[in-house]
Amino acid sequence: AVVSTQSTGKEIGMKNNCTFCGVFRRQALDRGAALLKCDKIVTGHNADDIAETVIMNILRGDIARLGRCTAISTGSEGMISRCKPFKYTYEKEIVMYAHFKKLDYFTTECIYSPNAYRGNARTFIKDLEQIRPRAILDVIKSGEDMSIKDDVKMPTQMTCTRCGYISSSELCKACIMLDGLNRGKPQLSIGKANKRKQILKATADTGSTAAEMF
Repeated sequence: AVVSTQSTGKEIGMKNNCTFCGVFRRQALDRGAALLKCDKIVTGHNADDIAETVIMNILRGDIARLGRCTAISTGSEGMISRCKPFKYTYEKEIVMYAHFKKLDYFTTECIYSPNAYRGNARTFIKDLEQIRPRAILDVIKSGEDMSIKDDVKMPTQMTCTRCGYISSSELCKACIMLDGLNRGKPQLSIGKANKRKQILKATADTGSTAAEMF
C-alpha cells in the first residue's frame, strides 16, 4: 500500500501530516535495514535537531522519549540499533563543510514543515541562539543530565500483536494509523490514547498490517 501525504492532509490537516510521515518513515527504515541485514542505522541528525527534540519532549511531557532522545546510540533488544554521529555538530557547520567540499545536498524544505510542531521548537532554539550562541549544546547537555525518578511509571516495551513491530501498546502506531486510513477516518489515530482505544475496540481484524506497507 502507498500512503500519500497529500491525500491524508485533506482529512487530518496540514500540521498532522508530519505525524503520519514520521511514523511510517521510521518503520520503513527499520524494516529496510532488516531486509538488507544491516547491523546499524546511521542517521544525519545534528545538534540543532536534537536540541529541538529535547524541547519538544519537554513541552509534550514525554518522559520516555526525553530519556533517550539525547543518546548518541539507541536500540532495543531484537531491533537494529541507531547512531547519530553528528550529535554535537551544528547544522550550519555541516552546510559550510558541504559547500566548501562542493558536495551535493538538499536544501529544499518539506512543504509541510512550516505547520509542524517541530517548527515552534526550531524557532525557539534559533531565538535562544541569538542571545546565547552555546544555547543548542546547552539544551542537549540539559537533556543528557535529566534523571527520571524511580517511582515514575514508564511505558512497557512489547511487540505489536498484528505486525510484530516494537510497540508500547497492543497495536503499534503504524498499524493504528493504517486502520484509520483503511476506515476513511485517519484523524482517529492522531492525539491521545483514548482515541487509540476507540480503534482498538472497533478493530477485530481488518487484515492490514504495517508490515504489508513496506
